[in-house]
Amino acid sequence: MVSQSPDIKITPEAPVRAPSAVPVDDAVLAFEVGALDLRGRLTRLGPALDEILHKHDYPPAVGKLLGEAIALTTLLGSSVKFEGRFILQTRTDGPVSLLIVDFQAPDRLRAYARYDASRLKNGQSSGELLGKGHLAMTIDQGSNTSRYQGLVALDGGGLEEAAHEYFLRSEQIPTRVRLAVGEEMRGGEGGKLHWRAGGILLQFLPKAPERAKQADLHPGDAPEGTTTHSVPDDDAWVEGQSLISTVEDVELIDPDLSGERLLYRLFHERGVRVFNPQTLRAQCSCSRDAVSSMLKSFAPNDRAEMVKDGKVVVTCEFCSSVYEFTPQEAGVE
Repeated sequence: MVSQSPDIKITPEAPVRAPSAVPVDDAVLAFEVGALDLRGRLTRLGPALDEILHKHDYPPAVGKLLGEAIALTTLLGSSVKFEGRFILQTRTDGPVSLLIVDFQAPDRLRAYARYDASRLKNGQSSGELLGKGHLAMTIDQGSNTSRYQGLVALDGGGLEEAAHEYFLRSEQIPTRVRLAVGEEMRGGEGGKLHWRAGGILLQFLPKAPERAKQADLHPGDAPEGTTTHSVPDDDAWVEGQSLISTVEDVELIDPDLSGERLLYRLFHERGVRVFNPQTLRAQCSCSRDAVSSMLKSFAPNDRAEMVKDGKVVVTCEFCSSVYEFTPQEAGVE
């Protein structure tokens, strides 16, 4: 069944319908499994992801990793309830040294990756591509408010593991994330490949806070032999984790499987409520005026050094748009 918002209360008499068989790409579905005190979001990305990744000639492994970052960002950023930005960024010592995904609420996405092609090898995992460093998640509500930023160490693990660590340490909400990215070949297009991605985030949010208690974090410097604190998982959360672990990558990116049907497959025995989809689109925020203002913020000597062959050329790292300026337009004296 569908409601306008996951915050709206639904009465037991609310109508029930069969899950839609029509797939919806570039959208996030919020859902709730009331019997297990579970809430979550499911993201499905098609044309928007394809547009972002095809603006750059990324090697397949880099495109896949950036696709995972974009899917994770939509799961996290779609929960933002204000006109602001959610930014996911990694800085690491691996072959892919930088990932940036910028989600402008309520629906705009842009992203890019920086990598060293000479260090890429066949069969590298997401963790091997990232290496060691950190992942930062920033919420920016505008110039008149303070930014909120959460940091997670990356130590050879992938983005799923980083998301779990973030929720464990920062939010202290039992959370599980699944991400999948792949390419599909569509008939009638001369064998052209198209990127697809999917992801699901599941959280245990019981009304009684004591049911969501988690073990204390490892103290790190405790004497050897110290007993580690442990708290058994609630039965409902054990069941929820078991169900989400059955999701296969192909189900998350299957263009013929609707998000509603996938959620029904997972939770139909307990009953799942699905809310209206939140649509997504690929759109960069760069413009000639914005680039011009950026150039004028540089020192005069720096602007002068940018002049090559009688002009200043700036390429947007997100969308690869090229902006050309005369020295006078760039403020070069």
